[in-house]
Amino acid sequence: MTTTRFSELPACSRALWAKSGEPGGHGLLAHMLDVAAVAETLLEREPPATHECFAAQFGLPESVFSRHVAALAGLHDFGKAIPGFQAKWPAGRERDEAHGLGFAEPSLRVTDHACAGAALLWRHLPAQGAEPGWIMGVLQAIGAHHGYNPSVPEIRTAVPALEAPGWAPARQALFEAYWQALAPEGVPAADELPLPAVAWLAGLTSVADWIASDPDWFPPGEREDSLAGHFRQAGKLAAKALEEIGWSPHRALLREPATTDELLGRIVRREGVAARSLQVEGDRLLSEARGPSLLLVEAPMGEGKTELAFLAHLRLQAANDHRGLYVALPTQAIGNALFDRALTFLRGFDDRQPLDRQPLDRQPLDIQLVHGGAALDERVQRLRDIHGGTDDSIASSAWFSQRRRPLLSPYGVGTVDQALFAALNVKHHFVRLWGLANRVVVLDEVHAYDVYTGGLIESLLRWLRALGSSVVLMSATLPEQRRNALLQAWGVATERVPELPYPRLLLADGRGLRATTFDSRPLPPIALESLDEDLDDLAACALRLLDGGGHGALIVNTVARAQELYRRLQPRLDEEVRLILFHARFPADERGMRERQVLEAFGNAGTDRPRPGRCLLIATQVAEQSLDIDFDFLITDLAPVDLILQRAGRLHRHRRARVPAHAGARLFVAGLDPRRLPGLEKTVYEPYLLGRTWALLSRETGLRLPWDIDRLVQAVYGDAPLPDDLDAQVRARIEVEIHGEYLARLKEERQKALNIAIDPSAAPQNAYLDKPRGNEEGEGPGLTKRTRLGDAAVALVPVYRVPDGWSLRPDGEAFDPSLPLSDFLARQLHGRRMKCSHGLVVSHFAGVEPPPSFAGHPLLGHLKPLLLEDGCHVIDRLVLRLDEHLGLVYESAEADIQPED
Repeated sequence: MTTTRFSELPACSRALWAKSGEPGGHGLLAHMLDVAAVAETLLEREPPATHECFAAQFGLPESVFSRHVAALAGLHDFGKAIPGFQAKWPAGRERDEAHGLGFAEPSLRVTDHACAGAALLWRHLPAQGAEPGWIMGVLQAIGAHHGYNPSVPEIRTAVPALEAPGWAPARQALFEAYWQALAPEGVPAADELPLPAVAWLAGLTSVADWIASDPDWFPPGEREDSLAGHFRQAGKLAAKALEEIGWSPHRALLREPATTDELLGRIVRREGVAARSLQVEGDRLLSEARGPSLLLVEAPMGEGKTELAFLAHLRLQAANDHRGLYVALPTQAIGNALFDRALTFLRGFDDRQPLDRQPLDRQPLDIQLVHGGAALDERVQRLRDIHGGTDDSIASSAWFSQRRRPLLSPYGVGTVDQALFAALNVKHHFVRLWGLANRVVVLDEVHAYDVYTGGLIESLLRWLRALGSSVVLMSATLPEQRRNALLQAWGVATERVPELPYPRLLLADGRGLRATTFDSRPLPPIALESLDEDLDDLAACALRLLDGGGHGALIVNTVARAQELYRRLQPRLDEEVRLILFHARFPADERGMRERQVLEAFGNAGTDRPRPGRCLLIATQVAEQSLDIDFDFLITDLAPVDLILQRAGRLHRHRRARVPAHAGARLFVAGLDPRRLPGLEKTVYEPYLLGRTWALLSRETGLRLPWDIDRLVQAVYGDAPLPDDLDAQVRARIEVEIHGEYLARLKEERQKALNIAIDPSAAPQNAYLDKPRGNEEGEGPGLTKRTRLGDAAVALVPVYRVPDGWSLRPDGEAFDPSLPLSDFLARQLHGRRMKCSHGLVVSHFAGVEPPPSFAGHPLLGHLKPLLLEDGCHVIDRLVLRLDEHLGLVYESAEADIQPED
């Protein structure tokens, strides 16, 4: 008998519940139909390219793909029709028992409804004509909706034992009614479901379930007696929910032909913009792109790579129907700086009609700032939930901002780590993959990562290609070995890559491989001078250069060196000299304020007059990448050559008048004396690369950028011979001793990346067997999966002990740490967080339980309070002092302790 109405179901099948709560909960069949309706509505908002890509992987005709896949997603909770789950809600159990379902004790031992559903559906789905391998992939996908992909053994052992007789017929009637109501057409032509399709379906299922489980959008109950009618009503509720979320139907930004100059003018929202050679040649390659593409951009600092990335999104989206853009950057600070440029770009392509002409017929585009501090960013707060009542073309939905959801938003700017978690077996990693599918993903500064993180990026590239996405890789200083590894991850045979001079562009797409070079804007020649590594020498050099006026920088490799330089210079400078200290060991709100100071002091566009006054920036590596800043003079610690060149790219970067003393660009490098090998122990950088940089760069008298960039990077990172006049012992130290250690570390890091990353080409039933389940850093107990190597860190929030409890400030209002916090105060506390990697600090706070006020709030649950008395916190013989001017300072309580950086 064909069941088309709830009232025609057997009473025991209709009694089964999915959501508890008064008065009667929400029925299982009704919830399954709700989730299917949300999944189908989500797919209706996808561009055709998404359907084309995944219909092929599922082996289904595009015409039936949406309904078929939505029906599969709705089956995710079928396993709730077991005694072990139904017994969890006493009122629901009583109702089941009243309709003849028994609860035998052995059957109650299986409670995992996700795995149980996969096991039980194995008995139902084969009747629909699919192959066993395809079905197992589907079951793994829909069985993962609580966060992790179930293994085949978990599925096979999830059938309840010794059930009472009525359960199997109740499930059979439930399945048949559901499947007949949706009537999915088509028999899959594929024998197996590839892992990217499994992950994509898992992501779709989880997202649809999150939305359909919200009672504000889907009130409990059967909305019509007709199953088809309930499904139609659920579709209307789904559309309304997506509208409230801010989940717009797909639309391309570029809707009409335009020249390169026209597009760049809209990207930066300025008239009269003329494209640079990089952008002209890049746009020429992009205009011929066919299918998902990889664009590799190797070009100097300040050449307009970011604008080319936005241009690439426009062209590739128009060619391939890509659904959005994610720009992945090395650090939060760089992401913050680029977020404004992304907002400008999106506003330049707002095609909605203004309010005085006709009602707005389109929702704003959603964009997310994707990192841990995004919720407190003032720009994001202004954009939160504005899609309900403003004519702004950009919004930043609060729904997308929640954990694991930001990559679902069509547009995002954030850290690369947020994308890398998609390739690791962390909770709901496949939701991130679903969000990145059929997107344009920009990976900036791809030279800036160690071999471990670089290996994870290679895995991400393989995933993105399988998910129908396009990728833009950008770097000014990319070693050849790194370039080849990235290209190979995309499937490019590196022996086919043409030899081209720097700067260069390469495009790999469905038509093959094309590459070109172009003219680059030359920076003024840079005189290269060496300094001793001693801090007194660096300070004396800075004072001497400031005597000539101008705005300069002193970039050192550790926070401790930066703090000590500030201590030494601050009392010796005239009041008229502005001194700014910028590093990562300030509370987040203060670090953001200092970042804005840096951009204001050093980031202004060029003028025909020198900048007034004198200014010195003392900074660590946070100032060396992606910040559009310009120095009249620069002093730096020795670092690997690519980072030295990145720093040098901030010298005389803008066309502007200079004070006479700094009419020529000069770079002073501490530790570059060719007569003495600098200390390579206890360095934050790889000693071998530092040694080769010293040996090769110390023989240079100056730099000509961009021409010297590629020559020096490939020499240091390749096998170029060291200078003939190098001392034999020094040569042996570099070429033998520390080189061997370097090779061993490279091998270890590559293997660690291979061990942790999920391989998209693996068979679904095997892909997770050697990838233990874990969590993101700070998420909770269990194995922590990390996107970067290096010292472990702990996230702290400085608070002060005051007479009535704790306070944000030494003289601030007190709060009780044992009581719940207001959201306002929690946001303030979260905004003061900082990461610390000192070994004693990390080990100490690992054993410290956060107080109830922290543990009970979602913003603070992963943070530990750093309780300060008189501005200090003592751990054994280490003193942590939060200084108004220096940030967090490590000091030794006894002489035999050497504080770490």
